[in-house]
Amino acid sequence: MMKQNLPRPTDAELEILRVLWQRGPSTVREVHDAISETKTSGYTTVLKMMQIMTDKGLVSRDEDQRAHIYRAVMPQEQTQRQLVGDLLDRAFDGSASNLVMQALATKRASAEELTKIRELLDTFERGSK
Repeated sequence: MMKQNLPRPTDAELEILRVLWQRGPSTVREVHDAISETKTSGYTTVLKMMQIMTDKGLVSRDEDQRAHIYRAVMPQEQTQRQLVGDLLDRAFDGSASNLVMQALATKRASAEELTKIRELLDTFERGSK
């Protein structure tokens, strides 16, 4: 699969993408309703954002039905990797260890998260030998 390098989503665009990743393909109404559960947002604002996101290539639109169906172009993990890679380059001069140390210093990780991190580190160590 060819790696897509789409524009970095804004915070508002990420909010819409989170809804699409969680719900799957959705109408503007469905996305608006999901966002409205946690914050005030107008339907037309969400519609305009999703139109912009379509133009940017972040979402695709199926126009076969009366209510257009939107879906995220890239999976959540790929978008997260792109965002982390950008942050890694811009803020940490490419140092993954500095990024991880700052992340752990900023917010305390749960025991479950620390276990997952240890397992991931063990996997990377075994793969590099």
